[in-house]
Amino acid sequence: MTDMPPLSNLAAIDAAHHLHPFSDMKQLNAKGARVIQRAEGVHIYDSTGRKYLDAFAGLWCVNVGYGRKSIADAAYRQMQELPYYNTFFGTTTEPAALLAQKIASHTGENLKRVFFTNSGSEATDTWFRMARVYWKALGKPEKTLVIARKNAYHGSTVAGASLGGMKLMHEQGNLPIEGIHHINQPYWYAEGGDLTPAEFGLKVARELEAKIDELGEDRVAAFVAEPIQGAGGVIIPPDTYWPEIASICKARNILLVSDEVICGFGRLGTWFGHQHFGFEPDLAPIAKGLSSGYLPIGGVLVSDRVADVMVEELGDFYHGFTYSGHPVCAAAALENIRIIEEEGLVERVRDDIGPYFAAAWKSLEDHAVVGQAESTGLIGGLQLAADKSTRRRYAKPDDIGTLVRNHCVENGLILRATADRMLASPALTISRSEVDEVIEKLRAALDHLRDMGKDFA
Repeated sequence: MTDMPPLSNLAAIDAAHHLHPFSDMKQLNAKGARVIQRAEGVHIYDSTGRKYLDAFAGLWCVNVGYGRKSIADAAYRQMQELPYYNTFFGTTTEPAALLAQKIASHTGENLKRVFFTNSGSEATDTWFRMARVYWKALGKPEKTLVIARKNAYHGSTVAGASLGGMKLMHEQGNLPIEGIHHINQPYWYAEGGDLTPAEFGLKVARELEAKIDELGEDRVAAFVAEPIQGAGGVIIPPDTYWPEIASICKARNILLVSDEVICGFGRLGTWFGHQHFGFEPDLAPIAKGLSSGYLPIGGVLVSDRVADVMVEELGDFYHGFTYSGHPVCAAAALENIRIIEEEGLVERVRDDIGPYFAAAWKSLEDHAVVGQAESTGLIGGLQLAADKSTRRRYAKPDDIGTLVRNHCVENGLILRATADRMLASPALTISRSEVDEVIEKLRAALDHLRDMGKDFA
């Protein structure tokens, strides 16, 4: 067995050979990557032994917390029995079939089938093709256009990055690809002007109808959105938004796609985000909390409306992946869902730790540099403000968010910054005392920003 290199050498090895996602490699290599060595509960530890409270659950995904031996055991047992087989050519495996059944037991009556992928990005590519194939099978091949939202995130594959509404991603790779269009996001604090949140929610939802009219209803296949925008800044839509969106999609005969990659598997206090907001999608990509990030697996929830056409009318669907429904990943996901069920984590978020987190998070609104603190379940967005009385934002929002985030990291707290918004999505197992620690350390970082004076205003 080859000896492992000393931990002190890993950052140098990483710099020499590893290209990181979403990173300026020149800057990262100059600084050196932080080597994360182990994790337990809601905490991670780096190679120096330093402890951090991970209030972001990895990347929105470690819903059941770190260190779940039973998930590792489930994967190990499956590796010994059947480490791999595909789901092509008329075959399946026990874990893949049982996982599809288990997911369907929590989706309600409308979403009873699952197409497995390896990630949320692949799930996006899958439903994108599925929507077009669906309409073609119904004799409407011209219905190919998809409407999405500005500042949304749907993954980083070509289709995913195109559907997402982030300019920096579009500038790399000549995106978006043809056939994708965007409308405004429901970001009241920054874009609502003098409208009330309720008025703004209706206004921005009705942009969908206007865009359908502009493009032609007979050409639009689908509209996609996250129930709550994640990477865009935890943008929680006004209560008027989703009912209007669902009504428009139904009236105009276009598929409604709910991106559940972040909001699924308990984060909002419901099994899926669309359940919290009270609408039924036709398609819904899933990932992250499906296995709590322990192994890579994703999928698309498919409504009867779409599945019946694919099963009865389509014939072969020429799409899939070598690892679709990978038996080891599926076994890990099954154990993850068992934990969520048996420990009542969805109900805990809804009735206990979610309301506690909401009150604690909301308390930060009394701070001089906080314009708004909003949350749903265990996902929160904190809006930093140069002048909270007028909702005036800082001149350099990226610098402000980075400053606060870095101060948190230096004090043992992992949060994410999107421009001038601080984002939290802790494990569903976080305790009340750990929530208190998050608020205490974040408040100290806000004090630091306040004490910087007008240098950043």
